[in-house]
Amino acid sequence: MQTIKLQSGYKMPVLGLGTWQMKGNECKEAVKAALKLGYTHIDTAYVYENQKEIGQAIKESQVDRKKLFITSKVWTEELNCEDFLNQAEEILKELQLEYLDLLLIHWPNKYIPMEEPFKAFKTLVDQGKVKSIGVSNFTVNHLERAQEASELPVSVNQVEFHPYLNQEKLLQYCKSKNIVITAYCPLGRGDVIKNPVIKEIASKHNKTPAQVTLRWLLQKGIIAIPKSRTPERIKENKEVFDFKLTAEEMKKINALNKNFRNCNPGFAEFNE
Repeated sequence: MQTIKLQSGYKMPVLGLGTWQMKGNECKEAVKAALKLGYTHIDTAYVYENQKEIGQAIKESQVDRKKLFITSKVWTEELNCEDFLNQAEEILKELQLEYLDLLLIHWPNKYIPMEEPFKAFKTLVDQGKVKSIGVSNFTVNHLERAQEASELPVSVNQVEFHPYLNQEKLLQYCKSKNIVITAYCPLGRGDVIKNPVIKEIASKHNKTPAQVTLRWLLQKGIIAIPKSRTPERIKENKEVFDFKLTAEEMKKINALNKNFRNCNPGFAEFNE
């Protein structure tokens, strides 16, 4: 699996399995299938309520922990330092892990000082319980404040990103600060892959529209974490490293932007 080197010095696989809205045995089996197919990057969060199943899947798969990259997120209401540390401990307990490769602030919270979670991050990194830190759903304004508040490099910003929500300004800002973007909902919950432009490009490459969309993200320097419950689709999503989109094809997909937020339409309240 290809990787991107983070500001923290650690390497992050460019493709992972997203697990939002997957729960119970369905989630456990999807993670096991992904690990069997060679995925090493699994993304979860405390509020997904599936970390126990993911932890069990990792245990049952018997994959060398050192080969895995596990990301989780602390919920927005738990960003005071003490609350943050408590939830981080709960995350590790549920996942049955001694450390996380990446821990994120799930959403910004304008009512809690930005310094609070970053004090907790420093403690967790110093204790060896977290390797890299980052944020999720942060705007440029939030990122500027986060970098001021943090002693450690902010390595990742996980946001909704797909051809219908091509956040180019945010991407360019993050690149200028060496912050890697991870795209959740990379297929726009299935809407994007119905687009005739993407279908036409897929046909030319003998690939699926989903594979073309994921390839577009990777070529923009973005990490993608598509969610899938079926082994067939999980396998399909991984087969994106044996072809390349042309500059013209990238341009055509770039032009599809609608500023359409599919997964979290209420995001505007955080744009402060």
